[in-house]
Amino acid sequence: MASALSITSAVPDPALLDLPWNLPLELWPEENIAALPKGISRHLVRFVHLGGYVIAIKETSADLAKREYELLRTLQRLDIPCVEPVAVITDRVTDDGDPLPPALVTRHLRFSLPYRALYSQALRPDTATRLVDALAVLLARLHIAGFFWGDVSLSNTLFRRDAGAFAAYLVDAETGKLYDGGLSNGQRENDLEIGRVNIAGELLDLQAGGRLDEDVDPVEVADGIVAAYRTLWTELTASESFPESERWRIGRRVERLNDLGFDIEELSIRKDESGTQVRIQPKVVDAGHHSRRLLRLTGLDAGENQARRLLNDLDAYRATGDRKDLDEEQVAHDWVVRVFEPVIRAIPKELRGKLEPAEVFHQLLEHRWYRSQNEKRNIPLAEALTSYVDGVLRHRRDEVTVVVPPLTGSITLPIDVIAADGAEAAADDEDWRSKV
Repeated sequence: MASALSITSAVPDPALLDLPWNLPLELWPEENIAALPKGISRHLVRFVHLGGYVIAIKETSADLAKREYELLRTLQRLDIPCVEPVAVITDRVTDDGDPLPPALVTRHLRFSLPYRALYSQALRPDTATRLVDALAVLLARLHIAGFFWGDVSLSNTLFRRDAGAFAAYLVDAETGKLYDGGLSNGQRENDLEIGRVNIAGELLDLQAGGRLDEDVDPVEVADGIVAAYRTLWTELTASESFPESERWRIGRRVERLNDLGFDIEELSIRKDESGTQVRIQPKVVDAGHHSRRLLRLTGLDAGENQARRLLNDLDAYRATGDRKDLDEEQVAHDWVVRVFEPVIRAIPKELRGKLEPAEVFHQLLEHRWYRSQNEKRNIPLAEALTSYVDGVLRHRRDEVTVVVPPLTGSITLPIDVIAADGAEAAADDEDWRSKV
């Protein structure tokens, strides 16, 4: 390897030095390459094994690589869903001294898939709409942060399952720009129109290849990003005026934003000169309300909809037995130890790459609820877990690129298994193991 190689990284991984940077990316040996689905890119992109994880390497120019690296780092600090920048590689040369393109290195997002891989699984017809809705949420978050994307598309996005929906993550920030003063309406509308046109083209391409359900209208779905975005943007930023006697509407507005997964850091409330009208407007809105609450209470990092579902189960757990008057943090710790962790430990090692733990728990609760409805009885969680693992999870394709290290340790406390509707049952250690 040439000694002139330059690696720019906030936290450099020494394993980067072991990669064959003296070869064009297209000629890297198969032993380095991770065979993962990827989207369309104007640059050569390959997935590569690096120690215990996978990275994406994109050959580009030095200026573009450094600019995108810094933009991604800034977006991460702003808590925007995006891929993690790892390094910029410059001064690459072959063994003969010929220059090679610089490269941007990002960490592959575990349990994520490009939209083309999702359609290759023959998902239900509403998948297109759900992907576009997720992209609309991401675009709104970017615009709130003052980020102009410039190339909004399904191809420049990765998707992770999020409790029946999808969460969107920005992958390509090459054309983006961050404005300290925020975006103008014209800039937002430009981004929105770019997204509408790109999405229509991407779905039409899928349709031409026979990979889109015949009931899906690509143009109608693409138009959906405009409607979804504008509805969300209005809820997040529009002012609202009402009589002073209806002050309860202040709390209702906050609740609606929380239901959408956003927190209000500041709310402007003003009365008119007569004192009879109140006008409110959210000032700073941040996404991840449920994810942050779950992380604060349990230490679990999950998607917004996953977090909402897990919190519902946690709240149901707290409402049963003699826990109503206990401290919320104490009950949350108890729920993790007695409910969540035993479920995850019970998943066979060879199946732990199918879905991330929070999604497994959500799907287990869904599976249990449907079985309880069909059989007209309360299905114990241990019984539901057995049928979910054997009948559902075992038949899914893997959605993780690196096998999750096995959880160790044994269960020494009694396990409370909680029904989706909050009803409670109990099982001791031996009973649990005998069922799963």
